[in-house]
Amino acid sequence: MAGGREYSGSQRKIINRYYDNHDTILATRLGEIVTDIALAEDNQKKLDRLWTRAEQALSKTSIKPEIWAPVLKKRDSQALARLISKLA
Repeated sequence: MAGGREYSGSQRKIINRYYDNHDTILATRLGEIVTDIALAEDNQKKLDRLWTRAEQALSKTSIKPEIWAPVLKKRDSQALARLISKLA
């Protein structure tokens, strides 16, 4: 029972397009997170969740953790935006 899942032709195309555009999808998601961080400056609970989401998204990118970890530690939204611009 080691058989893999069989996908139809259209399903395979959708899956391939997703992985072809994965970096763009993550860059868009991170851009939205940066915008939300800028808008939620007074709500600490929401900021904590947003920075956690940013860490999860950055861990899926091709950027090395040594580069993005200090940005998250400082919680510098401008540095995060610069980092995302390099990804896109």
